[in-house]
Amino acid sequence: MLHLAQVQKKGYLGKAGLRLLASQRSEHVWTLEPEQDIILSAEAAIYGDNLLVLVELSSSHQVVSINEATDWVLELVQKYLSYGITPTFLQQETERAEQWRQSLTLQSQELERRTLELEARREQIQDLEEDLKRQKKELELLTDQAKLQTQDLDQRLQDIETRQAQIHALEDDLNCQKQQLGAIAPQTKPQD
Repeated sequence: MLHLAQVQKKGYLGKAGLRLLASQRSEHVWTLEPEQDIILSAEAAIYGDNLLVLVELSSSHQVVSINEATDWVLELVQKYLSYGITPTFLQQETERAEQWRQSLTLQSQELERRTLELEARREQIQDLEEDLKRQKKELELLTDQAKLQTQDLDQRLQDIETRQAQIHALEDDLNCQKQQLGAIAPQTKPQD
């Protein structure tokens, strides 16, 4: 793990101390060391007192490599501080990012709510379509029944008209026979 350390020349047996100031957690994330542990190292003795160095430590806190931090610090200054990236700016950007995150969360929730509403409406429309299909089938059945009843009524009406025609014919025939009887009846009256 990479650490930012300060060389301290109060070492024992020719070893200098490395006071750990910060530790790298990821590529762009560092945290300050609260306890500022001191690691003894013979390799650190070649560096000047209070010089900042980058120290790579193994998991057992053994020094793997030491390099002067001057170039690294200058690179930080060039990358961040020359563009006005200050802690205040970073705080503002963090707040803006948090506001965007909250806004996106709200938009996502709104989108989810609308999706649920649309799903509910789609289900309602499907139910209405099913109901309309059912009603259409019922209407077709009723229409078919009405056609059958109309045909039946037409047939009955035709039968009635035929019977009326027969009755008129019988009435005419009866009238004709009455007339004939009426004409015959005076001739067949007995004479006194």
